[in-house]
Amino acid sequence: MKIASWNVNSLKVRLPHLTQWLADAKPDVMALQETKLEDAKFPVDELAAAGYQAVFSGQKTYNGVAILARDEPRDVVTDIPGLDDPQRRILAASVGGLRVVNLYVVNGKAVDDPKYAYKLDWLARVRDFLADELVRHPRLVVLGDFNICPDDRDVYDAAAWGEAILCSPAERAGLKAITDLGLHDSFRLFESEAGHYSWWDYRQAAFRRNMGLRIDLILIGEALRSAARAAAIDREPRRWERPSDHTPVLLELDLETGQ
Repeated sequence: MKIASWNVNSLKVRLPHLTQWLADAKPDVMALQETKLEDAKFPVDELAAAGYQAVFSGQKTYNGVAILARDEPRDVVTDIPGLDDPQRRILAASVGGLRVVNLYVVNGKAVDDPKYAYKLDWLARVRDFLADELVRHPRLVVLGDFNICPDDRDVYDAAAWGEAILCSPAERAGLKAITDLGLHDSFRLFESEAGHYSWWDYRQAAFRRNMGLRIDLILIGEALRSAARAAAIDREPRRWERPSDHTPVLLELDLETGQ
């Protein structure tokens, strides 16, 4: 089973890229972030023609998340219980034998900005939600744009970024509180070296110079660790015309042997 995640930075603009990538990579489950589409405008028919059923939670201009799957997504959740938040940033669904939680984590803007405090609170609430999900669904996959570099290997110049937004100790602690539930960063099960990124700024020829960050993650519960067979970052779509500033990340699971 192949699972993927991609912040498409406007599905309206990137739909041709998405359908091309789906045809080439053939994931079984695909999580999207920053769709930037109201639900009424979601391209259900185009994705059905590509072989995918979709569930989605969107809003105009900003945010928006979706899960595409070859099998029908079930038991859909679009909000963190107890959190009254109009921003469309979380979507959970069961697909096959997996529970999939798609996150578009708050950026935070800057460590001295009110949005930073909102980010930290949001992460804490997500952590509590995931703790409950993991009890009920041991085969849990949590994926998406986390807007946090897990450690200094995941930023092209750790000294320059220092404790700035996306790399600050409090953000990393918020992410660690999530992984400490018993979730594993699947990419790091296969690759320990620095220099692998999933996002590059549009400016300063950042992609060509590999001045990137690894902020798009696929986390898996302990029950799936033995099923993990490969993880990758597909840089190719970042080379396409009018690309998203993110590129897809992938995980392959062998569910016949996983416990």
